[in-house]
Amino acid sequence: MIEATKTLDYYEFLQISPHADAETIHRVYRYLAARFHPDNPETGDPEKFFLLKSAYDVLSDQDRRSEYDRDYDRDVPERTPLSESVDFMDQVQGELNRRLAVLAVLYYRRRSNPFEPKVSLAEIEKRMGFPRDYLDFTTWYLSKKGYITRADNSDFSLTAEGVDFIETQRVKIPVLNKLLTTGNRACNVDLDEDILTLESASPPMVVLPDMTKIPERRANARERRTGAPDWRAEKAERRKGSRRAAE
Repeated sequence: MIEATKTLDYYEFLQISPHADAETIHRVYRYLAARFHPDNPETGDPEKFFLLKSAYDVLSDQDRRSEYDRDYDRDVPERTPLSESVDFMDQVQGELNRRLAVLAVLYYRRRSNPFEPKVSLAEIEKRMGFPRDYLDFTTWYLSKKGYITRADNSDFSLTAEGVDFIETQRVKIPVLNKLLTTGNRACNVDLDEDILTLESASPPMVVLPDMTKIPERRANARERRTGAPDWRAEKAERRKGSRRAAE
């Protein structure tokens, strides 16, 4: 178990960006701690809880985190190419799988580093384990659908439409779900909706009424009241007329 911590990617384990602030690290830790705690009868996992505690002890300490970050790029194990678990070669289904794989790679970057979401074609090629020569049609299609954008330097990033597609279709497309979870080597933590919203949790936007129209409505109401007949005066006039007729 101790050996596992030496090769564990703490940021990937917590599903956060290497640039995450201390508050985000603490919030994600509390959520996962409640999930993996041995006292949890449904999802408790002592080994994952131990790894989680090890990751948090390092990342929550400024000096230890700085030391960890210095060796982070050098020590992170090489990821297994997605092509080893998903078929990209079939003429039709392979193309569909390639589209999903590109979206998954860009989604992972967009979620973990929303302010630097761009991924180069070389990195996509390496992550997929698939030649870039076969990705031209894939990236063209995804661009036309509005799921991805391509910068002047040819780097790709996922759009809001692409995020919506992934998050609404993941449960419906087994291959997409597989692609999204393949990268979690150490603890195989599912990217469920609770974890996905921890980094970017924000209160819902409240749409206020257009206050500029309220005075106008009030003015109109006053005008209607001013222009309406005075029913009290009419009633008094009718009583006077009745008395005169009786006399």
